[in-house]
Amino acid sequence: MDESFIRTESILGREAMERLRNAAVAVFGLGGVGSAAAEALARSGIGSFILVDSDTVQRSNINRQIIALHSNLGIPKTAAMKNRILDINPEASVETHELFFTAETGEELLSRGISYIVDAIDTVSSKIELILRARDLGIPIISSMGTGNKLDPSRLEIADIHETSECPLARVMRRELRNRGIEKLTVVYSREPPVKPDPLTAAAFGDQKRPGKTTPGSTAFVPPAAGLIMASRVVRDLTAR
Repeated sequence: MDESFIRTESILGREAMERLRNAAVAVFGLGGVGSAAAEALARSGIGSFILVDSDTVQRSNINRQIIALHSNLGIPKTAAMKNRILDINPEASVETHELFFTAETGEELLSRGISYIVDAIDTVSSKIELILRARDLGIPIISSMGTGNKLDPSRLEIADIHETSECPLARVMRRELRNRGIEKLTVVYSREPPVKPDPLTAAAFGDQKRPGKTTPGSTAFVPPAAGLIMASRVVRDLTAR
């Protein structure tokens, strides 16, 4: 029994831990949600990772992103997360891709043997493309809905996308996925109504990806909680628990 994972193995058993060691999980998006999911999966004994994100670690991410240590400022999030995973499990295999996921960039990424996909992307078009490719390739996927402007992590839950409520991102995704023939998708979302951001702060905090829009507010606890819930579901599905 590997002492690094002995307490997890005492719950799941040796056969399940071997399944996790042989599994490959792709994590798309390494912000507060994706980084928490990736770290929890590493601590659970997942043997192989594919990490995809186009951003670098910034100071504004420190409070809500597990991998954003001061020494990592300015380096790709994928590199920072790879270092974190290898600190936890030096025997893990970690493949990184510093890119923005699109139909063009995703073709090669998802042509390999992947056991599970964690979708922590915050762009609707990229989320939809990833979900469609996962369906076509028969790869299990769990998708994070909006965690911005939320304060209560206890309101997070796992559901099918078409059973969600109170989440603006989930509302858009329901419509877009239905138009594309996607009738089922496992998601993590919050029933908490979004908190209205402070107007003075929001006005000064623009969204660089969407001119004229403001970036949703965030906390140190809701996005990571969503990531941990996603990791739990991945582990339970991979071990048939």
